[in-house]
Amino acid sequence: MTKRIIVVGAGGQLGRELLYTAPASVECIGLTRAQLDISNPTAVAHCLQVNGPDLVINAAAYTAVDKAESEPEAAHAGNVEGPENLARACAERGIRFFHVSTDFVFDGASSQPYTPQDVTAPLGEYGRSKLEGERAVRAALPEALIVRTGWVYSARGNNFVKTMLRLMAERDELSVVSDQVGTPTWAQGLARALWAAVSKPQLRGIYHWSDAGACSWYDFAVAIGEEGTAQDLLPREISVLPIATADYPTPAQRPAYSVLEKSASWRDFEVDAVHWRKQLRAMLAELKELEDG
Repeated sequence: MTKRIIVVGAGGQLGRELLYTAPASVECIGLTRAQLDISNPTAVAHCLQVNGPDLVINAAAYTAVDKAESEPEAAHAGNVEGPENLARACAERGIRFFHVSTDFVFDGASSQPYTPQDVTAPLGEYGRSKLEGERAVRAALPEALIVRTGWVYSARGNNFVKTMLRLMAERDELSVVSDQVGTPTWAQGLARALWAAVSKPQLRGIYHWSDAGACSWYDFAVAIGEEGTAQDLLPREISVLPIATADYPTPAQRPAYSVLEKSASWRDFEVDAVHWRKQLRAMLAELKELEDG
């Protein structure tokens, strides 16, 4: 029997990858921010009533980490009110609900990967709004599946990888922060993990997902330069210099360490772990195909 699934935030990186990788057995309805304002509970209720989905995947979020410090109301609308509205509407209609959250719910003081059960302590408005959104979702719909991720990038949309490629093509040298450590997440890999979870109705609660391994932003940039050059996306490798967070001040404080512990996800989703560098290579190959037309 074909499942009807709504993907909210279909214009974003993850939303676009969810639509791109949707199984043939699924009737997938992608809704962009312009098509559905999730901060409007009436619009959300009407949408679910009209479409009658079996599952809603919320890939929508306010993700401007620095701007959130000066726009807390906007962050709250996108990351708390919207997910709560979706969860409530799903609860009222018996619809399954997936919600995507972030590694920024942690303060980065740990020296080992964060488990889903570890104490949360966000440092900035973005992380606080995402954590409050998680709590609102769980209160409205305890059976919801919440997946935390971080450092998301894809061939579709704007992200760190594509920014690095652009800057590396323009400059002879770049400085990148080396004392913030996490794990990159190819949005397509996350999308495939979420699709795997669709066939497992027992999944609920909080899980973590990113690619395997860990690196600093500096390590990630170096890899982008090496892999981008190898795939002819860059004319040459340039010098990448490591700098401290203190040398690159931003409005929002970021966790120094936000590696997520994913073993439960790999086991319960039945999806293999893939190292972040291999995923980066795959994404760059796809990007080259898109650019070559």
